[in-house]
Amino acid sequence: MTDFLLYALLAGLGVALVAGPLGCFVVWRRMAYFGDTLAHSALLGVALGVLLQVNLNITVTAVPLVMALGLVMLEQRGFLSLDTLLGILSHSALAAGLVVISLLSDVRVDLMSLLFGDLLSVTIGDLWVIYGVAALVLILLGTLWKQLINITVDPELAAVEGTNVALVRTALMLITALVIAIAMKIVGVLLITALLIIPAATARRISHTPEQMAFAASAIAMLTVIMGLALSWHTDAPAGPSVVLCAALLFTLSLGIRQRT
Repeated sequence: MTDFLLYALLAGLGVALVAGPLGCFVVWRRMAYFGDTLAHSALLGVALGVLLQVNLNITVTAVPLVMALGLVMLEQRGFLSLDTLLGILSHSALAAGLVVISLLSDVRVDLMSLLFGDLLSVTIGDLWVIYGVAALVLILLGTLWKQLINITVDPELAAVEGTNVALVRTALMLITALVIAIAMKIVGVLLITALLIIPAATARRISHTPEQMAFAASAIAMLTVIMGLALSWHTDAPAGPSVVLCAALLFTLSLGIRQRT
């Protein structure tokens, strides 16, 4: 196996490992639009990084984190409903990123790789970042797992039991921002949310408990990465969209499975 294909496989598996359990919360809490908003802000992070000549890993991570914190603050102030805020910020961030990139006439930016990912260009440095963030995310999810489940099932009861609902919800949003930042290289801005949602939705049909669903979602996400890379290798199709297409295929097949009760 050539190095670039091995790096692509390892990177995809690292992202899939954390996308599974995190995607479960995205599905349970109906946060798909939130994921899209942070993904679009990541493109703005790329544009600002190029414009300001700052390391792209810093800006791609920082901008979604700032966006997540901003959403938390705006939601708490109650100016607008959350879905309206997400709609405004999502499209504004995407438009701002595209405009800034278009103005960088003296800098070549591969817009297609930003929008749809460039898994086969992963480097050893990217792998260190992906697995470092993945380890941090898994530790945080493991530490907050019970509290996250509680605020998902019944936030009012969780608050009565002593859980700081606002703090845990904010932590979940920041964790989502971190995963989106590292997943951007794999599937791109427009497909990140699909990698979070589709494996989790597939796992939901074959799981009894939240823990089973989290493990199944990770396994399914990792399988889709392997299938997507194989499809890309044999057909010369883009790797990121191939991964998402394979995830959609597995979900379609899961529809034939009678959901457990």
